[in-house]
Amino acid sequence: MTLALPRRASAEFAGTALLVTAVVGSGIAAARLSPADTGLQLLENAIATALALGALILTFGPVSGAHFNPVVSAVDWWLGRRAGTGLTGRDLVAYAVAQVGGAITGAVLAHLMFGLPAVTWSRTARGGGHLLLAEVVATAGLVVLVFALARSGRTAAAPAAVGAWIGAAYWFTSSTSFANPAVTVGRALTDTFAGIAPASVPGFVAAQLAGGVVAVAALALWYPHAADTADDVVVPHPTRETEAR
Repeated sequence: MTLALPRRASAEFAGTALLVTAVVGSGIAAARLSPADTGLQLLENAIATALALGALILTFGPVSGAHFNPVVSAVDWWLGRRAGTGLTGRDLVAYAVAQVGGAITGAVLAHLMFGLPAVTWSRTARGGGHLLLAEVVATAGLVVLVFALARSGRTAAAPAAVGAWIGAAYWFTSSTSFANPAVTVGRALTDTFAGIAPASVPGFVAAQLAGGVVAVAALALWYPHAADTADDVVVPHPTRETEAR
């Protein structure tokens, strides 16, 4: 029982780290390979991120659920706290710490693979109400998607569906769909294509948390029993009781 949470948290750390490595690394590669075409850079970045996200969900989902996102974890805790499903408060703290630590590690790893200094603080300011609105939409859509899949018994589609949402939202949101506080923090450490200036991080994180609140309201309307399947978010993984046995 004592090893269950560390094992799950380590999966969240590794999965989030590799996700940010994919985001930052593909952004660096895109800028180098297509230096004169920003649209092509975004396309390359979006495709690599979507594919990596799907693969990472398949890899780590059976261990931790493959949240890789503090908002997903927070909503999982909030919805499941009364039903006895999903994350406990202790789990939530461990997941969030692992996700943020993993995101920072992933940015450093991407830099080292491309021969850059381990940390280069981003100078890309991303501000304005339109970008914050985009983050609310991107995050709310992501959270509703993963809980809807769990509640309707379609979690097998989660790797493709979540990857598809993020890949598409790169294009239909003005913010290019960060949709993840941990990833946002990690991307502040890179002054490359995927970066975000540290001063812009609080606004993005606040918008993402607001997106989580919007998602909770939407789930209450459309999937009122979503808490019953909180253990299946993003994909089914062993419950604490199962691991204890």
